[in-house]
Amino acid sequence: MATAVPVERDAVARAFHGGSGVDVIDAGVGPALAAASTASALTAAALQGTPYDLVVSAGIGGGFQPEAPVGSLVVADEIVAADLGAETPDGFVPVTELGFGTVRHRPPGELVRRVAEAAGALTGAVLTVSTVTGTAARATALRERHPTALAEAMEGFGVAEAAGAHGVPVLEIRAVSNPVGPRDRAAWRIGDALAALTEGFGKLGPVLESWNRHDQ
Repeated sequence: MATAVPVERDAVARAFHGGSGVDVIDAGVGPALAAASTASALTAAALQGTPYDLVVSAGIGGGFQPEAPVGSLVVADEIVAADLGAETPDGFVPVTELGFGTVRHRPPGELVRRVAEAAGALTGAVLTVSTVTGTAARATALRERHPTALAEAMEGFGVAEAAGAHGVPVLEIRAVSNPVGPRDRAAWRIGDALAALTEGFGKLGPVLESWNRHDQ
């Protein structure tokens, strides 16, 4: 199968170096750039007659404590746009309640299960935010709105929107580099998270090669 892997760092590139059927794309930071980069790659592949079978958004992110500790891997069973909507006197209202758009994508359940099992990863919702959480109050508010959330990052929903527009299934995999909450750079473990991401992806070759999207 042909897989596009949009990432914002090079850990996955190292894990898949020399692998067949996998293209690693530097998607950039934020949902808009990630969507544009992914859409460009998917369009180019389709025009060349070699469309992708799967898109994987991969990188590091914050983990909600204590469920997703630093250094753990999270595979999204839901990819959620957590701050796409409107602030009102009564609180945040997602764009879907305003009458348009979508705020979530659900990756193929069986593939999520198999990938998590192979990589030793947790499964739960991964939130996409345009502004990284930096306070305990916002972390609490996000968990109240999204009780199954395990991690937050900045690209997954943009990648999922591009994949959805092309009718291609999507996964999101995050290695936790820091707790979600007050910003404390001394607590960041980016190197450890990238090492965990590389190790996890190194175990996924057989799963991705054997999975057939048409069996879902």
